[in-house]
Amino acid sequence: MLPKINQILNIQINSIDEEEARQEYKARISDVTDDYIQMEVPMNEKNGRLKRLYAGDELSIFFLTEGGVKNYFTSTVLGFQEEVIRTVLIRKPKPESITKIQRRSFLRVPAELEIAAALSDQIRFLGMTDDVSGGGLSMLYEGEAVLSNESALSCWLLLSYKTGKVDHVPFKGEVVRVKTLDNGKRQIMMRFLEITDKDRQKVVRYCFERQLDIRKV
Repeated sequence: MLPKINQILNIQINSIDEEEARQEYKARISDVTDDYIQMEVPMNEKNGRLKRLYAGDELSIFFLTEGGVKNYFTSTVLGFQEEVIRTVLIRKPKPESITKIQRRSFLRVPAELEIAAALSDQIRFLGMTDDVSGGGLSMLYEGEAVLSNESALSCWLLLSYKTGKVDHVPFKGEVVRVKTLDNGKRQIMMRFLEITDKDRQKVVRYCFERQLDIRKV
């Protein structure tokens, strides 16, 4: 399903500036053509400021449809129109490029990905995931860090795609369960406590790519 006139787009700017990349904006669609989507200038709802965009800016976007489904896609700023108000023209996505995710329903896949975690400035450790989803993950680690249910961890997940592209996804996770395995390793199951929609989208896309690989085996 493609976005429609009057729907709200939730937008993040793909920027090398981490603070800039974390900011979230909203914009209403004013028109949709065969080639582009026309939208209002995005606004940061936290401070009410409008975001100045430039031609070529890359955007990570989602919009909601019935049932709380989040529809993710990426786009690029094509240009602007100066009418009664200034509007922004962005590239219209192809229907097959839109990723649909039902709230509280994330695909979980087995995956061995490197992850770094910190319980505090003094307690840091490395591990390897054994499964990942858009809502959380399970990881294995060896070390002396003592964790319990509801422990909060600051984490950095390394995503590697088939294309060779690598993404670092920072997030805060809450430990749901800790289990000591027969080999002495500990298994931690955690949910994402704080993660940007753009970074969650990266994890979700990795999961879909991984699922396709599994089906081919």
